[in-house]
Amino acid sequence: MHTVETVLLVLMLGALTGIAARYVRAIPLPLIQIAMGALLSWPQKGLHIAFNPDLFLLLFIPPLLFADGWRIPKREFFALYKPILKLALGLVLFTVIGLGYLIHWMIPEIPLTVAFALAAVVSPTDAVAVSAITRNLGMPAQTMHVLEGESLLNDASGLVALKFAVAATLTGVFSWTEVAKDFMWMALGGLGAGALIGWGFAVARDKVTRRLGDVAATQMVLLLVLLPFAAYILGERIGVSGILAAVAAGITTNFADLSRSEFVSERLQTEGTWAMVESAFNGAIFLMLGLQLPSIIGETLQEAGRHWWVLAGYALAISLALLALRWIWLTLGVQGSLWRAHREGKMAEKPSYLLTLATTLAGIRGAVTLAGALSVPLLLNNRHPFPGRDLLVFLATGTILFTLIIGSVGLPMVLRRLPQPGEPESVREERHARLAACQAAIAGMALDKEQAAAADPQWLAQYQESAGRLTQEYRRRIDLLEDPTTPSTPEAHAEAPDVVRQRQQRYVVELQLRLKALHIERNTLYAERHAHRINDESLRNVVAELDLADIALRKRLAVAQRTVAAHDRPAAAANTPADDAG
Repeated sequence: MHTVETVLLVLMLGALTGIAARYVRAIPLPLIQIAMGALLSWPQKGLHIAFNPDLFLLLFIPPLLFADGWRIPKREFFALYKPILKLALGLVLFTVIGLGYLIHWMIPEIPLTVAFALAAVVSPTDAVAVSAITRNLGMPAQTMHVLEGESLLNDASGLVALKFAVAATLTGVFSWTEVAKDFMWMALGGLGAGALIGWGFAVARDKVTRRLGDVAATQMVLLLVLLPFAAYILGERIGVSGILAAVAAGITTNFADLSRSEFVSERLQTEGTWAMVESAFNGAIFLMLGLQLPSIIGETLQEAGRHWWVLAGYALAISLALLALRWIWLTLGVQGSLWRAHREGKMAEKPSYLLTLATTLAGIRGAVTLAGALSVPLLLNNRHPFPGRDLLVFLATGTILFTLIIGSVGLPMVLRRLPQPGEPESVREERHARLAACQAAIAGMALDKEQAAAADPQWLAQYQESAGRLTQEYRRRIDLLEDPTTPSTPEAHAEAPDVVRQRQQRYVVELQLRLKALHIERNTLYAERHAHRINDESLRNVVAELDLADIALRKRLAVAQRTVAAHDRPAAAANTPADDAG
């Protein structure tokens, strides 16, 4: 099939499977997409795509890692850097050494250096699959941040370990000193190159948009989408980690965005663009993985004949060993850092054996593992076949499948047994920030005596009337946002929590009514267009205003509903009889 047609088909199937996953919630989206890809390629006349690992790493991995680095909460990322680094660096080294010796002992025909290469291939985790599986299951927020930070960095460390294991197999020479020196250069050089590119883009963008304003938003968003590819290519060209360069560019760009509050159009377009890019690329990755399965697994098992179960047993044993090593490292090497983070208030959830088990099962492998396995060369320097390459690719692919299945089955079971927290810290922070913004807006509308004395009387009367109406609107929002258990104003102290809660519920009803009225407005505008009383340009202009108002109302309604629900939970717990509570 023509390359363009193949790309379009993969993107279309990624979108369709994403829609299907909304209906089939019992099956995680990555498994649906992998199964779809396998079904498409299984028949002899099915869809077969030559998998180029270098091209795959260039096209798919940089934008996804850039987006992860751009989105991940930087406060939590830097606050939890110790457990993140222990997982991203220490666990990779622990896995390569421990699993490498285990593979060589279990399968003696695989040389030790090749066993280390296989261990390095399966060491990186896939946060995309984890987030898809744990969606709406209640994975604790800080634990998810640790997993995201781990996956941002361990791709690079795993691929660097693979590079040195393959080099040792090709040359027969291995030096820990050279490994440490090259790893530091590739890691620090990649982070530095990415940060430099992100900073340079931020400075150039700021100079342009400060002069042109938001009219250049579309062009800036396009350049932002191309930025991770530039960071990756530059990193690879100068001999450092292109993956870490893309991550660092995303983090740096996010810091620069903190000083661009006035560029509304650019911000809205950026959010929408990255949401589409992430959805399309994630779907394409798992579909590509599924498309490779029949040729990798099917042919290998067919060649094994009656002994196919031995190869499947090897893949299962490696998967279980991976999870066991991860559990040991979490228990012995990371638990102390998590306890310190909890005591210092950096991590809300308390470390426990169930949380450790959930974090262990979240060690799912994905597309980077397959790309790394297929990047292993076919021949040695003496033109002899690379020892055990086909078996390495098969075992890496089997590990991806087994960890996905184990995580899909085990994670929901463990997460349901975790204690359910009250109001999440992020919800409290969001409510307090909105409360501070409303109070600042009210204070900012007040005129001092000099301004009032110098103003035109007619304008002053109109201003005060408008400010009064707007102040009432902000007061209603403040009534909603204030926690009745900890009132922040003297008036709130005089009211019972039930009175405050009823007022909050009325505000929810008001927001719902406003949304209903907004929908009626929008439908009326489309009816006017159907009747040819306005043209398409007028329709788009007015509907764009309503859409922005719709987004704002939906955000406020979501906060209102979460706040009311959070306040109802303590009340319900307080009214629960002691026997029932026990």
